[in-house]
Amino acid sequence: MLSLSNGGGSGPPSAKAGEVFLQPAAQRGPDPYTEPPTTDSPFPPATVAPSGAPPPNRAVSGVDGGAQGLYGGTRNVSSCDVEHQIGALGADPAKNRAFASVAGVAPSRVPAHLRSLTPVRLRLDTRVTNHGYRDGAATSYQAVLQAGTAVLVDRHGVPRVRCACGNPLTPPIAQPAGFGRTGDPWPAYSPATTVVVEPSAAVLDVFVLYDPGHRHHWFARQPGDRPHADRPTHAPARGTPSLTVSTPGVPSTPTGHGPRTAPPCSSPPADRPAGCPSPPEPPSASASPSPREPSSQAPPSPPPSPPPSPPPSSEEPPPPESRAGSPSALTSGPGGSPVGAPAA
Repeated sequence: MLSLSNGGGSGPPSAKAGEVFLQPAAQRGPDPYTEPPTTDSPFPPATVAPSGAPPPNRAVSGVDGGAQGLYGGTRNVSSCDVEHQIGALGADPAKNRAFASVAGVAPSRVPAHLRSLTPVRLRLDTRVTNHGYRDGAATSYQAVLQAGTAVLVDRHGVPRVRCACGNPLTPPIAQPAGFGRTGDPWPAYSPATTVVVEPSAAVLDVFVLYDPGHRHHWFARQPGDRPHADRPTHAPARGTPSLTVSTPGVPSTPTGHGPRTAPPCSSPPADRPAGCPSPPEPPSASASPSPREPSSQAPPSPPPSPPPSPPPSSEEPPPPESRAGSPSALTSGPGGSPVGAPAA
């Protein structure tokens, strides 16, 4: 794997190329987009055990964004003030444009984009690319967010905004073997239990979240910023999601500020940001296949009947030869292919 200059852009003043910045949940961190109205409160992390041997170099545990129990929260309470962020970005057009460039939406669509995301809290230390704002432009750096961090996730369960600073997030970039770590580590931090969230295959209609402060710990939250619609639900079969370990892949089209892995370009034509392809034209009515006309030819005659089979023989078949030297069963070893994720 290649390191793309610490995520492709400038990062925290203390971070260098090939480093991953450790961000505790209660700290705003460098280059924030917004001033949060409150700070994160303590939130207990999920307890997971590394699967098998430690991950190899440049590999990290991956977890499906749709896995129940991956995220937590407080029932009927949002961990992120979405309207505060919308107001802060709307008051600073330059920041709003920088945020939109990372999120992959037009500046006019930032409010709708933020309202479409769901507030949750991480239950596992999570690798991301964090995009800050400095000197009128977006920055980027590789980061590990501590369990308990409040984030906004999209409909595939992928973190898109860090609430403590308002920074947009994108999936992480793989780092070379022997990369360094900077920032303030927390007592429970371990690369072996750090994960990268992979998008769920299906669009999520509900998030099953863990609330440590409620007697009935589990509740369901609808997508979007609607925490007052939370309702109790059954506990999932697994209290924490399953982890997989694999080797990451190289980003395909790096840019000056790192990859912009963002929601699809769904804005209307007038608001569609640069780089988003136009939707395909609908097929012409003249190209539709015409109904098949019935054939005027007579159907083909059926094939001739096969000759009758000879009567069965009255002699018994010879006995099978002995196969004492042949094996009685075949065995095969276990197999399986893991999914890609970048380095912790």
